[in-house]
Amino acid sequence: MKKIEYFINQIHPSDFFDKKDYDLVSLIKKQFIKIKIISKGDRLILEGDESLTTQLIIRLDTLMLFMKNSNNIINKTLINSMLSGNGKDLIKSSQSRLILHGVGKKPIKAHTINQIKIVEAFENNDMVFAIGPAGTGKTYTGIAVAVKALKDKAVKKIILTRPAVEAGESLGFLPGDLKDKLDPYMQPLYDSLKEMIAIEKLEDHIKRGVIEIAPLAYMRGRTLDNAFVILDEGQNATHNQMKMFLTRMGNNAKFMITGDPGQIDLAKKTISGLKEAGIMLENIKGIKIVHLDDSDVLRHEVVKRIIDAYKKIEKEN
Repeated sequence: MKKIEYFINQIHPSDFFDKKDYDLVSLIKKQFIKIKIISKGDRLILEGDESLTTQLIIRLDTLMLFMKNSNNIINKTLINSMLSGNGKDLIKSSQSRLILHGVGKKPIKAHTINQIKIVEAFENNDMVFAIGPAGTGKTYTGIAVAVKALKDKAVKKIILTRPAVEAGESLGFLPGDLKDKLDPYMQPLYDSLKEMIAIEKLEDHIKRGVIEIAPLAYMRGRTLDNAFVILDEGQNATHNQMKMFLTRMGNNAKFMITGDPGQIDLAKKTISGLKEAGIMLENIKGIKIVHLDDSDVLRHEVVKRIIDAYKKIEKEN
């Protein structure tokens, strides 16, 4: 057992401790349950196994360095990532966190290591899969990267698509014209776009076809050139649909496929195209697969507990 005083000397102690959104000491204690931790003014008193306390000190140093050098928001997810040993990756990628400024100059950022990996994946790859549970920011991050590419004139249009199979309802049974039928399926995509593009400009882009939102079936027979194309809810694409979509890629195109293998709405005996593609395409040059997990969930804390509960019962079954 070893007792060490750890001084908060790179930043002001209030920046380290006095946070409204989280109790830093509690987060540290949850990660290092075998170390006794007491906060006193500008320092922490650490008592425990020497190797564990040394490990904690290294991670606290990394956290303080990031807080000192970064103007970005520090949140519980980032702190837990650093305390888990992912700090070096995060510091290396910290400049990639700001993707663009949205409506009202709102900074649109990648807030977790895996979200940052999605942003960086497009630097060296034309096709990126983002696979993980609900609330991990897969689609939001992808749309942000797509909007930035459009604003930078790297592409001429954005195409957002989804398989329309949710809740066992087909488009034919919904009232209204095609847009009315699609809106319930596409609303999450509209919501993300409205944070990044002013509503008048967004409506103009949609009217002129600069931004296209359509069901997956409408991709058949097309070659998608000079476009950033996102297939959302890819777990609900069948083998044939996924193959059809992936082979639509044209010149100067970026493709992103998102999905949650734990939320498949297909008939029981139907193979999910996302699961299949994730295995088949893993080592193909030009394709990057990023796996997100519950540590990337930025929704209400209860969502993480729900994911854990479902994981437990799914393992049992």
